[in-house]
Amino acid sequence: MSSPPAIRDELAALYLAHRRKLLHTATRILGCRDLADDVVQDTYLKLLEGPPPRDVREPVAYLFQTVRHLSIDYHRRRVLESRLFAGQEDGQHAVSASLAEEAAVSHQAMALAADALQNMSARTRRAFELHRLEGCTQRDVARELGVSATLVNFMIRDADVALSSCREYLLP
Repeated sequence: MSSPPAIRDELAALYLAHRRKLLHTATRILGCRDLADDVVQDTYLKLLEGPPPRDVREPVAYLFQTVRHLSIDYHRRRVLESRLFAGQEDGQHAVSASLAEEAAVSHQAMALAADALQNMSARTRRAFELHRLEGCTQRDVARELGVSATLVNFMIRDADVALSSCREYLLP
């Protein structure tokens, strides 16, 4: 592949040619065709709107790998959200005082975590999300953010410190 516009055009054409197989791959990971359709569409948008990929030797494999990564990220995010918000949903229907108290503590922890994340710099917050929530390595986070792995280590440490105040509420 030669120039970035040529890469993007070739990937877009391959995307259209392999869309059904890409959708099948995402459906196997997510277990839901509607969610898989969203992920496959996000892949296409990433190809068109994101920076053009460099050094793509196998464009079809690159497409499938992108769909797999986005599907896994989406699945992880849904699992995390269901864990974080399960206490709030259970607390709405609770009759006993202990369940209501647990829901209040969970809500308070979420508010503390949201405040802590909001007060971080965008770059530190993104490093934390990529590493802790999406499971990326520090080296991958550094590459995506365009910083050193050492700086990523410090950003994650800073985020962990900022979130330590709500950790006691989040951990059982």
